[in-house]
Amino acid sequence: MPASQSFAVTIAGGGLGGLTTALALRRRGLRTTVLEQAPQLGEVGAGIQTAPNASRVLLGLGLRRRLEAIHTEPQDQVRRRWEDGSIIATLPLGDRVKREFDAPYWHYHRADLHKVLLDACLDPDGPGPVVEVHTGAQVIDIDVADPARPVVITTDGRRFGGDVLVGADGIRSAVRDAMGLPDTLVFSGEMAYRALIPGDKIAADPATRFLLDRFHSTIWYGPDRHLVHYLIRGGEYLNVVAIVPNTLDVEQTWTGPATADEMVDAFRGWDDRVASMLSKAEGDASKWAMFRRHRDPVWVDGHVALLGDACHAMLPYQAQGASQAMEDAAVLAEELGAVTRDGIAGALTRYVARRATHAGMVQDASLENMRFYHLPDGPEQRERDRLLREFSGESDVSYDWLWRGTPRDDADLESFSYPFVR
Repeated sequence: MPASQSFAVTIAGGGLGGLTTALALRRRGLRTTVLEQAPQLGEVGAGIQTAPNASRVLLGLGLRRRLEAIHTEPQDQVRRRWEDGSIIATLPLGDRVKREFDAPYWHYHRADLHKVLLDACLDPDGPGPVVEVHTGAQVIDIDVADPARPVVITTDGRRFGGDVLVGADGIRSAVRDAMGLPDTLVFSGEMAYRALIPGDKIAADPATRFLLDRFHSTIWYGPDRHLVHYLIRGGEYLNVVAIVPNTLDVEQTWTGPATADEMVDAFRGWDDRVASMLSKAEGDASKWAMFRRHRDPVWVDGHVALLGDACHAMLPYQAQGASQAMEDAAVLAEELGAVTRDGIAGALTRYVARRATHAGMVQDASLENMRFYHLPDGPEQRERDRLLREFSGESDVSYDWLWRGTPRDDADLESFSYPFVR
């Protein structure tokens, strides 16, 4: 029985990062409690991309067969020009990624991936202690009278103690605030439209039917804005993320509903197929002001640690926000799973040492891509398109570095119990 079973971890936040952390710690023999402020666990209706660095973490948690049942696999990554849809470059994904990186590039509905993680955390037959989950548990403070036993206090007065507290509670982290860390949030000046478009509507229109012929991950580049789309649930939905200059009053709100008409209007003058796509969006479209955090290596105070957006929130221009949280989870579990109670502080220090620089580089690259993606037409844009045709990466990091992820001690042998490419 691992010595690590002698201590317990409380995780604030029941999203993808928090549940990946709980499952990774469970498989190391630690007792974990997840606190989620929402009245029930779930995820928003949107898509998510997992590049090989995140897929490797998920597969190493014993989820392979469950993920194969819910994933959609893009065969290519396609880059298009805004005004006529001409293809700048096409990068093969599919089997090539699995051969080169020993892990796939897959798409999911976020709710499906969240359910797989939650089910694995609660599975009574899984390895390690079953994860304890509490909903309606909004964190308002931390009691660190005993620094080695941080206690979370929720709005309804409940107290949850443990040997470690992990703040995986998102970009507006209550744990971070309770730690007294500086406010490092920065508004980008941009917002994202998000929509799920029914695949049957895409198939019924001759202008968009080509999207179902071969599954792609597609980015359209244009001045001051760009558009990403890919299929999820095997073509049941087209997931769309459209980045434009912000129109939300961020002093009052950072999210709100959106309409198909306003999305179409935001891309007026673009290739007609963009309007054909966006016009099919239904009632649950939304818009989100986009914030990031300054790069900051302070993630730990005693036995309290931050994870994911709570410490390294980044813009979505590398599609790596959730993936970097999953890497955090894997490294944190390696470090905590290797020590007893008296080694916790050292384990958390090593976690930050292994992850802060890496995640910070992805933050920086994501910020640089905001400019890189939105260049006006001209010499700099043409040079960008030349670089994209090489497809070694985008602005400041290579795909080879990004998709291999943080070096790990765990060989993840369970990931490779049968080959991806025969």
